[in-house]
Amino acid sequence: MHSAGQGRPRTLRQAPPRVQPRRGPGDVLAGLGALVLLVALVGGVPYALLRFAGPPISPELLDLDLLTSSVGPSTIMAVLVVFVWLAWLQLAVCVVVEVYAGVRQVGMPARVPLSGGTQALANKLVSAVLLLFTAGAVVVPIAAMAAPPAPPPMTAVAFTAPVVEQPEEARQSKKVYVVQPPHGRHHESLWEIAEKCLGDGRRYPEIFKLNQHKEQPDGARLRMADLIRPGWVLDMPDDARNTHVVPATQARTQTLEDHPAKPGGGERAIVRDHVDRSATQKQGVAKPEVRDSRPQDSVQMQPAADGLELVDFLAGASLAAAGLLAVLGRRRREQLWHRLFGHRVVRPRGDAAEVEVALRLGADAPGARILDLGLRLLGAELAAANRTPPTVYGAHLSARTLDLWIHPPDGDPPAPWTVKDGGQVWRLAAHEGRLLEDQPGGAPYPGLVSIGTDQSGRVLVDLEAAQGLINIRGPQTTAALAALAVELATNRWSDGMRITLVGFGEELTAIAPDRIRAVGSLAAALPELEATAAPRQEVLTGRITGRPRDAHYLLSAVAPTHEEARRLALLARNDTAGYVVTGDVPHATWTWEITEDGLARIPELGFEVTAQLLPRRHYRALIELFRTADRMDGEVIPEAQPLVDLHPPAVEIRLLGPLQVVGPEPMEQGRMALATELLVYLATHPGGVHPVVLGGVLWPRGVQAMVRDATIARVADWLGPRHLRTDQAGRLTLGPDVRTDWVLFRELVRRSHDDPTARALLLERALGLVSGPLLSGRPEGRYAWLAGDELEYDVSAEVADAAHRLCELRLAEGDPDAAIAAVRAGLLLATDDESLWRDLLRATHATGDLGRLRAVVEGLTRRSASHPHSGGMAPETEALIDELLPSWRLHVVRESTA
Repeated sequence: MHSAGQGRPRTLRQAPPRVQPRRGPGDVLAGLGALVLLVALVGGVPYALLRFAGPPISPELLDLDLLTSSVGPSTIMAVLVVFVWLAWLQLAVCVVVEVYAGVRQVGMPARVPLSGGTQALANKLVSAVLLLFTAGAVVVPIAAMAAPPAPPPMTAVAFTAPVVEQPEEARQSKKVYVVQPPHGRHHESLWEIAEKCLGDGRRYPEIFKLNQHKEQPDGARLRMADLIRPGWVLDMPDDARNTHVVPATQARTQTLEDHPAKPGGGERAIVRDHVDRSATQKQGVAKPEVRDSRPQDSVQMQPAADGLELVDFLAGASLAAAGLLAVLGRRRREQLWHRLFGHRVVRPRGDAAEVEVALRLGADAPGARILDLGLRLLGAELAAANRTPPTVYGAHLSARTLDLWIHPPDGDPPAPWTVKDGGQVWRLAAHEGRLLEDQPGGAPYPGLVSIGTDQSGRVLVDLEAAQGLINIRGPQTTAALAALAVELATNRWSDGMRITLVGFGEELTAIAPDRIRAVGSLAAALPELEATAAPRQEVLTGRITGRPRDAHYLLSAVAPTHEEARRLALLARNDTAGYVVTGDVPHATWTWEITEDGLARIPELGFEVTAQLLPRRHYRALIELFRTADRMDGEVIPEAQPLVDLHPPAVEIRLLGPLQVVGPEPMEQGRMALATELLVYLATHPGGVHPVVLGGVLWPRGVQAMVRDATIARVADWLGPRHLRTDQAGRLTLGPDVRTDWVLFRELVRRSHDDPTARALLLERALGLVSGPLLSGRPEGRYAWLAGDELEYDVSAEVADAAHRLCELRLAEGDPDAAIAAVRAGLLLATDDESLWRDLLRATHATGDLGRLRAVVEGLTRRSASHPHSGGMAPETEALIDELLPSWRLHVVRESTA
């Protein structure tokens, strides 16, 4: 999508749910007539046949003597009856197909073989009947929620005048539409495009005729009306809406070049256009006409557009995202160690929050695990066979396989690795990799790092395999070096790692201070590199036999002098480290070019991929995220709004454990997950949410407005207009009879503060609502918005505080078993809050049962050792165990040696 500042004409419009015009008497009569005829054909014909002609297959046709005897009138009649039945069956199938397509709005109906005329008749009859019953019904769920009696006009941002108002200008332009990428299982059809742009899906033949046999960006041509592809540029009729406007004399090749397919869809285009308008106005360009019924609230709109940029770049760095989230998880555990009662850990805001959303969306933790365990298993198996690991110069990780490109070829990989391409590729199938258990072996290839993505997965290179200097060039080298540094510093397939950054990246030490060192010049880095150099063979052998040596990598954004380049070249030929240096470096082994349009090329390896980059804004946001995670001061938890009515609601959304919506009947399979997330977001944002903002939350990579509106309408129809409403500003809100268990929890805790006599009972009732981790069972890849929301932080802190307070009350009453029960209720949700583990230790010690205390200590020790974010126990926890059970370390040593 071009920005407004480029001056290209275009028109963008947010399409509201379409309201059909009122039916006239002719439409009603036609619909009734079609209904009568349809009933007669579908029901009356088989009734008449059965009554007067008999079943489809008569006894005469089942007689084998028919093949040799003469044919009489009864036989001919039986054959004719079979043909009539077959004709009726063909019509019935066509009617079913047309009704399904019309009711479900799937676009063009499926073609029934050999049924051209029959299906055309069925189409006309069904269309007339559906028009009779469903005209205007599409908008009912939304219209019923709207408070104003008449909807105001929707947004229209026009860089050219409307066709009706200025016909002369209209004749000098034409309209085109870019077919949007799929969203989940949803693919656009010509019917849907006609519905959105022309107001009637039945006008799709007009679009087909305008574009038949015209060349598309991928070289294909439109030949069948039901076969269109994302990215195709379609010429549109003059009265089309939601289109781009181009000069009428513009060549098609120029149109295709100016309007490439972009991911995201209509919703993203609308949000981005809001920002483009602001930029245009700042540059002094004439302000376009704006008619908008949506709230002109930059606080709503601007963060959505900004966040999309962060998602675009960072969600694709799947391995780096997985490593960053693991490191972030360790920092959050440390924040919890220092959390004070009544405080939550500091949460990220602004770009820092959007960066975490992007990381959660893009993280490929399963892929990182397969890469880690697969390489460690490979090293261990080779060590057991006394074999030297091969040189791996590249790798490809997809959803189905992990491929290692090795040199020289070797046709004998250890199982479960298999050989491909005559031994040039060793392959680990993903289903085999998922079955691997933790491996005790060392990491044989710590220098593997992503350079970018191709159509099927991620491409990695081993910096050590160059055995020489790697020269990186191009206008975005620093962004590429920063992305390299982040993934190297956080990956899980390296044991020891040292990274020296030259001329950039001093702030990255906030992410991995134990791995990253930043210096200002190559002269400051060379002495250490020369002092710690080690022969390649020795290092590889040590890694797989359990005697690892720290890997050392140099990433320099400063071009070397001639003498520095000579010293680096000598090091690179003899050392096992990796050296990536910018500038004009002679005799480099690999030349790594980053093009202006974001491609990464290494001609020596034959690689050309979409580069993995960390641009300046994303870099700053990432640093801010980790600086936030380093803050130990915490934030005071805001007070809850009072809840007057404690009676069970009509609809209850359960968040404090397995995610569940109680009250209405479940929706059909496949739609419940999205509807539930929509309700969770609205329930936790009671001030109301505009549909545009809601679309950005539920579909962070973008969505078409018609898909968003259809989803909201479906949920409104499911709940009923009393439970899902629209306020005067167009924001969606839930009715008072919809409530979450979280709201009830907070009210019970709030009342416990003011009622000392019932305090313990109220806290006990509140903790009884907790049945597991927050929103457990939610679909993978959804709810990434939690990263920038208060909910996650508030829930864990308040549940832990309630359990702590109830534990103290029960201990004061002399009931340690009840205190233990209170703590364990809190641990169901706030598992990582070690203040609760210390409460559990104290309560168990109060029982006087030493064996029971030892069991708790052993369980806590095992949990800390196997925690996904590692980090051990908090020092305060270890000190408390030393006080309550001084001999605990002896038991830990015995278990580890056993």
